[in-house]
Amino acid sequence: MLLRLGNIPHSTKTNTPSHNELRKKMSNRSTLTEFLLLGFSDVRELQILHFVVFLVIYLVGLMGNLLIITAVALNPHLQTPMFFFLANLSILDFGSISVTIPKSMANSLMNTRVISYPGCVTQVFLFILFAATDFALVTIMAYDRYVAICQPLHYERVMNRRACVQMAASAWISGIAYSALHAGITFRLPFCQSNDINLFFCEIPHLLKITCSDSYLSEVGVIALGVFLGLNCFVFIIVSYVQIFKTVLRIPSEQGRHKAFSTCLPHLTVVSLMVFTGIFAYLKPTSNSASGLDLVVGVLYSLVPPVMNPIIYSMRNKEIKAALKKLIVWRLFTKN
Repeated sequence: MLLRLGNIPHSTKTNTPSHNELRKKMSNRSTLTEFLLLGFSDVRELQILHFVVFLVIYLVGLMGNLLIITAVALNPHLQTPMFFFLANLSILDFGSISVTIPKSMANSLMNTRVISYPGCVTQVFLFILFAATDFALVTIMAYDRYVAICQPLHYERVMNRRACVQMAASAWISGIAYSALHAGITFRLPFCQSNDINLFFCEIPHLLKITCSDSYLSEVGVIALGVFLGLNCFVFIIVSYVQIFKTVLRIPSEQGRHKAFSTCLPHLTVVSLMVFTGIFAYLKPTSNSASGLDLVVGVLYSLVPPVMNPIIYSMRNKEIKAALKKLIVWRLFTKN
């Protein structure tokens, strides 16, 4: 951008906000007690429709993830590292949809858009926690598949119970640390542009649009750190699957190749769903005004992966399907 120096005034006094204006802007940080979320519609019938649709999505995600958690916990044949990590993934997915959907449903039902300041802080912290831990966990699951297929003789030694617990705990701890850093820096910023959030839940990119401080660059630095870590995880997953595919293609029997691919396909599908919805969400053009595209993209990357993950695993994994059938039959006979 070229600057015309001749047009710059000798005095910048007129461009400097007055003391009262600055004090008013900074005081908004302490007086702000609530935010307004973007509603799906102002028409009452469409608000009820939104409530019903979100209720169905929530119940599907809730039942799918709880069934997988219960099946893994009760079935001794599923006490393996792969299903231990899958149970952790279901816990994260259950938490992720529970952070965003119920509040949006309640707002539509009560014809309001309000979320309290502490409620917004909680949403931001938990959503980032579950999302970051989710991606760290699928990276660990890629390593588990790599060891199982490429180094099968060392699998029991490398992926023992203690190592699995330590890896899962490291994913949770790193998610908590990153989420606390993210939320802490964001909510230290003063909000003085508006209290309107152009999404149906609190999210950091939309919160940064309504700040009035140049210190948001520190938050951009944290986002850059997250992108860097995410890219490292993604590269690790790609490298793991390149090695896996090389090993599988060397298996002489077609049945053996099919079995190896079938154990990897659900995880690869879940990773692809997470990555592509996230890329679509964060690479779309940003706007300062509310739009239907913001809502669609928000639903796409915040709700679709947590709801689809249990469906993908239950449809593509024979052990999970058998365990779920046994669990459902057992419950029916118990009731009868």
